[in-house]
Amino acid sequence: MSGVFFYLSFITSDTQLYMKIAAYNVENMFQRTKVFNQSDPDIAKQFSMAANELNLLFEKPMYDDADKLRMLELFAKLGLSKANENAYAYFRGIRGDLFKRPKGKSMQITAKGREDWIGWVELKSEPVNAIAIQNTARVIRDVGADIIAIIEVEDRRALKQFNEHVLTQVGGKAYEHVMVIEGNDDRGIDVGLMTAGDHPLRLMCSHVHERQSNGRLLFSRDAPEYEVTGPDGDRLWVIPCHFKSKFGGDDSNSRRRRAAQAARVAEIYARLRSEGNPDVVVLGDFNDTPDSEALTSLLKQTDLRDVGAHPSFDPGSYKGRGTFGTGTNSQKIDYLLLSPALYARVRSCGLFRMGAWPGTAAKPRWETYPELKKLEHAASDHHLIWVDLA
Repeated sequence: MSGVFFYLSFITSDTQLYMKIAAYNVENMFQRTKVFNQSDPDIAKQFSMAANELNLLFEKPMYDDADKLRMLELFAKLGLSKANENAYAYFRGIRGDLFKRPKGKSMQITAKGREDWIGWVELKSEPVNAIAIQNTARVIRDVGADIIAIIEVEDRRALKQFNEHVLTQVGGKAYEHVMVIEGNDDRGIDVGLMTAGDHPLRLMCSHVHERQSNGRLLFSRDAPEYEVTGPDGDRLWVIPCHFKSKFGGDDSNSRRRRAAQAARVAEIYARLRSEGNPDVVVLGDFNDTPDSEALTSLLKQTDLRDVGAHPSFDPGSYKGRGTFGTGTNSQKIDYLLLSPALYARVRSCGLFRMGAWPGTAAKPRWETYPELKKLEHAASDHHLIWVDLA
C-alpha cells in the first residue's frame, strides 16, 4: 500500500444520536495571495497563469530559443522585466543566474537549462482581513460539525492557532483533534481535518509523494486518508481532497492531471472498501462540475454518492446548488461523497452560505452575517457543504 502511516492514541465517549460531517474551502486562514484580493479578477487570472507557466518552463533541462522568448514574455506579464519584485510577485533566485539586465538594454535569458541555476517565481501574499477570519470562524461555529475537512489551510500551526484562538473568540468550541499533512503546493494551501473529542484520529496515510507516468507529482496538494473512531468504536475513513484548479488555465494538461487525481482517489476508495471498511467519506474541492469528464472515474465509476443529490439536500433560501461564487448550478465544485452504508444513514444535508459574499444586488442572494459588509469581509468564495448522519 502506498503512503506513510502515522499512529495516534484514541479515546471513546458516550454515544450520540447523529454525526455531522462538513467540508469547507477557507481560502487560507491568515494569508492569501495578494493579487486575488484586488478587484479585477482578470488581473488575478493573468498573474496566476503567468507564474504557473513560468515555473514549469524553469524545470526544463534545456532552454531553446522559443523557451527563452516565452520566459521574457511571462516576466513582462508579471511586471518583473526590470526588477525582481513588485506589488504582487517576486522572482527568487537562489543560486546561479537565469538572466541578466544589461544597463540600457532589455532583459536576456542567459541560463542554458535547469542545471545552471536554482530559483522560482512566487506570488506575494498578505494578511487576510480580520473580519473575514472571524466570519470563517462563525461559519464553522454555527455548522458545528463533528468532523470537518478544511481546504486551503496554510499549515497545521495556522489551523491550530485558528482553532484555539479565533474559533473560541467568536464563541465556538475548539476541536480536540487538528491535523494537516504538508502537501505539494508551495503557496501554503494544504488540506486538513478537525474532529471533536469523541471522534479521535487513529491512522493517517499520505499520498503526497505519488507521481504521474511523466514523473511529475500527482497531487496538487495531497489526498490523505484519515481513520476516525466514532463514539461507538466504529471506524470511519475520511479522504479530504483538493484537485488541480482551473484558475491558472484549464488546458488539456490541467484536465488530465485532475482526471488522474480523481482516478487515484477512486482507487484508494476501492482499496478501503475491499479491506472491509463500509464507512468511507471523500470530500473537498474537486475544482470541476459533476458533468465533467475529469471526474468520471470518481463520480460515475464508483458507488460513492454525493449528498448534493440527496432528496433532503437544502441549499438554503437561494436555490442554486453551486458551492462557489454566486452559487449557481454551474458553480458546483465542492463535494461530500459517501459510501452506500453512510448514504443510507443521511438524515439531512445542505449548504451553509452565511459567510459568502451575496453580491451587490438590491436583494441579496442569501442572508449573511451582519459583519459581512463588503467583499473583503467574506469568509471564503466557497460555501460550506454538510451532512447529518443518523
